[in-house]
Amino acid sequence: MFRLAALVFFIGSIALAISGQKIQTQKTELAVQMPKNFEAEIALAKLALEAHGGAKLKAMKTLVISGSVNVTMSASAQTIPATFITIFSNEKYRIEIKNPFQPLKQVYDGTQTLSSMQGGFTLPPINRLGFPLLPRIGEPSFIITSLPLETKKKRGFRMTSPEGYFTDFYLDEKTNQIKGYDSSYEMNGRNITTSVEIDKMRVVDGVTVPEKYVQRFDMEKLSVYAEFKAKEILVNSAVADDVFSLGN
Repeated sequence: MFRLAALVFFIGSIALAISGQKIQTQKTELAVQMPKNFEAEIALAKLALEAHGGAKLKAMKTLVISGSVNVTMSASAQTIPATFITIFSNEKYRIEIKNPFQPLKQVYDGTQTLSSMQGGFTLPPINRLGFPLLPRIGEPSFIITSLPLETKKKRGFRMTSPEGYFTDFYLDEKTNQIKGYDSSYEMNGRNITTSVEIDKMRVVDGVTVPEKYVQRFDMEKLSVYAEFKAKEILVNSAVADDVFSLGN
């Protein structure tokens, strides 16, 4: 059971990346049949972009985040401690999770995705769900629409990637920063819904990044809760290309 949890709880990582990976997934209805205009939602998305760094966020070349995460599951009261690091350089990324049960490493070198998991299994692209979508605001292929009817009372917008992954963002009334988001996707034949509540932000070189947040994953018969806390956040630091090799 932990193997599945270890695979999914890191999806939606707070890393802010610009990636052009070619992936295949089912397209949402909104991505296939787009209404013509969503001026109010696009305006909110632009406010969110500015609240998190605006031009500095869009121009960011590298991002390195490391810290700790505590994981619990609905089937057990036991807390599982782990550490994580994410490294992004333009289109390339590296994810590494260390825990006593199922260590995980995945890299994308700009051409192919490699994972330490057996059977060639890989995580969905973390830059297509959640907070990493924000730097893509304003790009024509990343579509801004309204929230679904059940969340219409919330202040926010839906953002859908070219491949059909979508995230519903909710904005703070005063700061316009992202205070939470929801998303859903299919992984390995399972439908998964995830929700994030952000508790604390950190400004690094003009870019505002979530520092502490709680994420919940609901699967068919299991819920996973993860409390993330970033200890080090580096923006535009030097990153060597060999970091994105699975052997390192």
